[in-house]
Amino acid sequence: MATKAFKEQKIAHIKENVEKAKVAIVTNYKGLNVEEITKLRRLLQKSGADYTVTKNTLAKIAFKGTQFEMLDEVMKESTAIAFGFEDEVSPAKVLAKFIKDTKKCEIIAGALDGQLLDAKQVEALAKTPSREELYAKMLGCINSPATGIAGATNAVMSSLVRAIDAVAKQKSA
Repeated sequence: MATKAFKEQKIAHIKENVEKAKVAIVTNYKGLNVEEITKLRRLLQKSGADYTVTKNTLAKIAFKGTQFEMLDEVMKESTAIAFGFEDEVSPAKVLAKFIKDTKKCEIIAGALDGQLLDAKQVEALAKTPSREELYAKMLGCINSPATGIAGATNAVMSSLVRAIDAVAKQKSA
């Protein structure tokens, strides 16, 4: 039986995560052993996230009055919560890949910007490009016209040099 101090400590830990988190994803961790949960936790930590296994009642107390309060209604059975701190997409990507590889746990729901997301929406979130990919695409779009202008200018200058060279050869002959 957990002591009152332990429960208060766990609630404080969840509240701390809630305050920093941009996204929260609730998963069912049935079928995972401690080693697999630890592996998933390490993968999520590399992407700027945290994975917390806790009693639903403690999580509901910690969620009260926060942007993730709507997750109360989906927390049943054995649930764990992935909190994303750095960006919204990375935790969903890591969870989706882990679930695809292990075929064990499942995504129940998520919360983003005060909105409840069902499992399908969280999976769609996992398929969106990461922030780095979006930056690369944006820079490519910005860089493309400049590259085109430089290529066109270079072609005009090359043509001009070849024409001058041809005229010079013709006059010297």
